[in-house]
Amino acid sequence: MEFISSAAVAALKNTKNRLLGIDYGEKHVGLSTCDTTWLIASPFKILSQSELLQQLQSLIQKENIAAVVIGWPVNMNGTIGPQCEKVEKFSERLAKICNIPICSWDERLSTMAVHRTMIEADLSRKKQKEVVDKMAAAYMLQGFLDSLRG
Repeated sequence: MEFISSAAVAALKNTKNRLLGIDYGEKHVGLSTCDTTWLIASPFKILSQSELLQQLQSLIQKENIAAVVIGWPVNMNGTIGPQCEKVEKFSERLAKICNIPICSWDERLSTMAVHRTMIEADLSRKKQKEVVDKMAAAYMLQGFLDSLRG
C-alpha cells in the first residue's frame, strides 16, 4: 500500500470537501471529520469492526470526504510493528472498496494525550471508554490539519 503525502492531500482541498480521520483499533475504530475549511477536527463516531467498511463507504459519500488520514501507530522508537501492518492491510481494503486516497499520520501518544485530557476534565472511566477512540481520531486529525498550516 502506498500512502499519499500530506502535500497531495492538501492539493485536494476545496470549499465543499472534508477529511476523515481514522484511529484504527482491533475492536473499535474511532472516526473524526474536519470542517470544510480544514481548520478544526471533531470527533465523529465509533464503529465496530463488523460494520466498518460498509459504514465507511456510505459515510465517505455522504460527508463529501476528499481523503482519509489514518493513524500510523509506529513504536516509540520509530520502528514499524505489527499494528502498522494491520493498519496497512485495512487501508488496502478501504482504498479498493471506496477508491479514496489515504494518508498515514504518526499517532504516537494520541490516545494517551486524550486520556490525560479526559482525566483532567474529570470524566468517569465509563464515559472515557465510550469516547476515547473518536477523541483520539480527532486529536490525530487535528495534528495533521495543523501541520498543513505550517
